[in-house]
Amino acid sequence: MRKRNESVTVEHERAAAAPAPLDKGCSLRQSLRLPAAAAAAADTGMKRPLGRRYGLWFRLRKLIIWLLGVYIAIPFLVKLCPAIQAKLVFLNFVRVPYFIDLKRPQDQGLNHTCNYYLQPEEDVTIGVWHTVPAALWKNARGKDQLWFEDALGSSHPVILYLHGNAGTRGGDHRVELYKVLSSLGYHVVTFDYRGWGDSIGSPSERGMTYDALHVFDWIKARSGDNPVYIWGHSLGTGVATNLVRRLCERETPPDALILESPFTNIREEARSHPFSIYRYFPGFDWFFLDPITTSGIKFANDENVKYISCSLLILHAEDDPVVPFHLGKKLYNIAATSRSFRDYKVQFVPFHTDLGYRHKYIYRSPELPRILR
Repeated sequence: MRKRNESVTVEHERAAAAPAPLDKGCSLRQSLRLPAAAAAAADTGMKRPLGRRYGLWFRLRKLIIWLLGVYIAIPFLVKLCPAIQAKLVFLNFVRVPYFIDLKRPQDQGLNHTCNYYLQPEEDVTIGVWHTVPAALWKNARGKDQLWFEDALGSSHPVILYLHGNAGTRGGDHRVELYKVLSSLGYHVVTFDYRGWGDSIGSPSERGMTYDALHVFDWIKARSGDNPVYIWGHSLGTGVATNLVRRLCERETPPDALILESPFTNIREEARSHPFSIYRYFPGFDWFFLDPITTSGIKFANDENVKYISCSLLILHAEDDPVVPFHLGKKLYNIAATSRSFRDYKVQFVPFHTDLGYRHKYIYRSPELPRILR
């Protein structure tokens, strides 16, 4: 009995000392769960930046594809709608500076300037500014349009200024040129072509040329024997040579033609324009240049100078970013060898890059009075 009891006691003690199997399994499972949870958390942390990177790249790739699609679609759009290209040539919808009253040139510092409205054709009205020479500034105060028209008959030469595309006759660099020319003793008559500024009508090369012809005849009817010069700038050089060619053909040429920043023709200008991002696009001529011609826009200065018979002065800055300098030089070479100029002076005046006159600041040159003389 005593042995039996002792064996039972020993078994009880062994059982108490041994760990329970259930507890062992639970603790094992808990120890296995903790590393698994940590690994899962680590995987989630790695997936988040990877997911963000993938999402960003997907959006960037989508944007690139969209931009590429637009870039390829634009040439086809221009080809199907030539009017778009015509708008880009004229830029008449760009009015800079904004919020100026073109009826009040005195607001731009032109206190000796009068605003007119002329009508070249039915349903077409153009706004005109007439700035008298600085010597007449005091007499011009408070005078009406009739006085200004009569003043054209005074013993001062007249410059008809034909501005380039974009903006209006009230553009900052244009106003500064009027002031310079006025201080040199010139009447300055300028206007906005139909479709520009407050002028009424639709822009076209033919219409712009006819507007210029109408204003020239209006000046000649009032200026008597005073010299009348034509000054064209940028796109206005195309209007100027169109006008002077017609005047020479009818044997009423101006006394001189001045071309500031001219090109040879609109196709070469568009092909050479530094801002053209499609210059190296396959079929550039077919997509972009042919629609310009289809719209009736040529501005063929290189052809016009072969039929002009009056003195010619070309001004061009070497750092011109809009009309490349080599186009102005090429036009001069064509004119200098033309038989129509054999009895007239043809002069080319370059302005060095260091001067910084670029496309529209030649009026700043202190040499301008001497050059014009």
